[in-house]
Amino acid sequence: MGEWVPDLQGSLYTNWSCSTIPTSKNCFHHGRKDTEFLKWRWKPHQCQLPRFDPKTFLEFVQGKKLGFIGDSVARNHMDSLLCLLSMVETPVDHYKDSEDRKRVWYFPGHDFTLMILWTKFLVDGEERVINGSASGIFDLHLHKIDKKWTTDLPVLDYIIISDAHWFFRTIYLHNDTGVVGCVYCDHPNVTDFGVGFALRMAFRSALNHINRCRECKARVTLVRTFSPAHFENGTWDTGGICNRTSPLSEREIKLTSNEWELRSLQMDEIEKANIEGNKKGTKFAALDVTKAMLMRPDGHPGEFWGNKWMNGYNDCVHWCLPGPIDAWNDFLFEVLRRKVT
Repeated sequence: MGEWVPDLQGSLYTNWSCSTIPTSKNCFHHGRKDTEFLKWRWKPHQCQLPRFDPKTFLEFVQGKKLGFIGDSVARNHMDSLLCLLSMVETPVDHYKDSEDRKRVWYFPGHDFTLMILWTKFLVDGEERVINGSASGIFDLHLHKIDKKWTTDLPVLDYIIISDAHWFFRTIYLHNDTGVVGCVYCDHPNVTDFGVGFALRMAFRSALNHINRCRECKARVTLVRTFSPAHFENGTWDTGGICNRTSPLSEREIKLTSNEWELRSLQMDEIEKANIEGNKKGTKFAALDVTKAMLMRPDGHPGEFWGNKWMNGYNDCVHWCLPGPIDAWNDFLFEVLRRKVT
């Protein structure tokens, strides 16, 4: 709980000083002119949140490996952290797979490894191919974990796991006995349980896997809560836009929204995982960014992401770099420090 307050200092980096910003998040490069959205800082109501200090952070994680597990918004967060840390030490681009899904950066001066392990759903899922073409319909196996991220799990000291936006699709949910439900389907013999149920079950499976991983050494797993989109006057595929240039106030957001519901169920699953983890010495905690980001419709690329005219839609899901997503690293360092020390 808190509010965005004016901050004349702005970001620690610029789109010119950080060479690793993906072009689709480099909003100024693509023509965004306003800079006021950079001049705000998150201020909690009942505590102090220190500004992220990249030098202190690198000293804190020296000799460790930190992995982001999740979708392209998780990658967005990693890229923000990468830019902040590059103000102190230039990272080595250590590994990139053929699809740029798994990416590994290394800071040799601090023996610190930063990576993204990309996954759509956390659990095993595949898109149906109909008549040789992708259908936009997915099958999720809630009892099977996506091996794209579990293979590297044992080497990580710290985990930041997040996911959500891929669940807003037509999905059929499976367990070991077959189809048990769906999301956004119109099937007479299948119950539509909704996005929340599917997301909850995926997080439950993922956190249970981390808790029960015998060969894993992760000391802390942080769950970044739902990061809202801000489409106005339409959805992503019907001309929705996000062209605001300043934050919303607390009274302008609704904590009864679907975004808040998804945040709440994630908090429930974190608590359940933490109860089991306490028996084994593993810790779980939340990076609770949902309310803060509900108030930031001004921070998305919108039309300034490089592909607007080719694909015909605005990006109101991801976040400009630099931008309000950098505040997630204020959250990250403070929560991690409290859990480790």
